[in-house]
Amino acid sequence: MTFQAIRNWVLAVVGGLGGGGLFLISFLDSSVLTFPVINDLLLIRLSFQNPRHMPYYALMATLGSVAGCLLLFFIARKGGHAFYHRRAGTHAHRVRAWIERNSFLSVLVAALLPPPAPFKVVVVAAGVFEVPLRTFTLALTLARLVRYFTIGFLAVRYGEGAARYLGRHRLTFAAGVLAFAFVSYLVSKLLMRHTPSAESS
Repeated sequence: MTFQAIRNWVLAVVGGLGGGGLFLISFLDSSVLTFPVINDLLLIRLSFQNPRHMPYYALMATLGSVAGCLLLFFIARKGGHAFYHRRAGTHAHRVRAWIERNSFLSVLVAALLPPPAPFKVVVVAAGVFEVPLRTFTLALTLARLVRYFTIGFLAVRYGEGAARYLGRHRLTFAAGVLAFAFVSYLVSKLLMRHTPSAESS
């Protein structure tokens, strides 16, 4: 069975479950399984078919993704070193140094970018190197809300051609991601100045 056939089957079966199916596929995609772009396509289809429910669908995709990432994060904390080094390869030490210095920004950017960005490597690295839970959850939730509400908005406006629109404007989208990440990073730094230095996880 080809990927396209699997994708169409998943979209047909899970799509019938509405927001619950979107939560499920986003949870699985962000944790133990991988369904590249299927959750995005499902969000586009549901938002196009029911524009008034778009905020609900975007929220369910966000909650499913955050829940799945938290599961992977805690699994990595318990013993994800081998998996991390296998996935990161020769870049393992460089990725570790970057994440330890820029944990909020790393998670934020990785969670904003569409596939094939190495999102799960960053999630596992965050768990392995014990990024504070509050920092991880805040950056992840903020990024997923922005990403899925943007996709939902484009679906309402452009219909099922939203995926093609994103593909044609990939550079613009990437520039917007970087600008948003930079502003969010500055805001987070300002907020952290007024909180205790020791974060509890």
